[in-house]
Amino acid sequence: MNAVIVATIVGGLALDQHWARHGQLVVSLATWMVLAILWQRSTPRERPALAACLAFATAGEVFLSLAWGLYAYRLENIPFFVPPGHVLLFYLGTRIAASLRDGAEWWIAAAAAPLVALFAGTGRDTLGPALFALFLTCMALSPARKLYATMFVLSLAMELYGTWIGNWRWAAEVPWLGLKADNPPIAAGAFYCVLDLLVVSTVARLGAWGLQSPASAGGMASVASHQVATCSARSSSR
Repeated sequence: MNAVIVATIVGGLALDQHWARHGQLVVSLATWMVLAILWQRSTPRERPALAACLAFATAGEVFLSLAWGLYAYRLENIPFFVPPGHVLLFYLGTRIAASLRDGAEWWIAAAAAPLVALFAGTGRDTLGPALFALFLTCMALSPARKLYATMFVLSLAMELYGTWIGNWRWAAEVPWLGLKADNPPIAAGAFYCVLDLLVVSTVARLGAWGLQSPASAGGMASVASHQVATCSARSSSR
């Protein structure tokens, strides 16, 4: 499934860019099909995380792209493959995060800090420090730190690829804030971390309300399941 997701994202973005007439439609159908397969393979206890990710990703795209104007897609729309693509990337991130060693998340944050400072200091990406602070906030607020650190790197790789081939472009001048952003911002992964924080918090809350038990979910996102269970336990104790 991991290989299928990587192929869908890498190949899909290339197809969308280079087959202007029908590429976006074909990629959208393929991405939704892969998500349907992932949904079918998931257990009922895992599916709320996928559904929550889809809902938050859709709302986030509408706000960040159409309302805020932080970035724009090639056709000035939100391609139908983007929301399910976020879910696939989330799934892939949970799988990678499960293999991280303890403490690796802080090494990732420490390695990113000098780059953020360098890009901001040269005036190339003054949005970076704000996004990096948002990333650190996510790390501090939730025990799913390995997931956030993983997504911070994984999403940057996807952003570099997508902007390089021209699927979307970030605004050089950040609307409302008067800051400058690179294409993509070096800390763009912070937005994906917020998405994952919302998903983890939502699933934890569902567990606290007795609607599902993340602690017993197996297979997908073993690291997220453990960390969501921790959140659920803390919520239940309040």
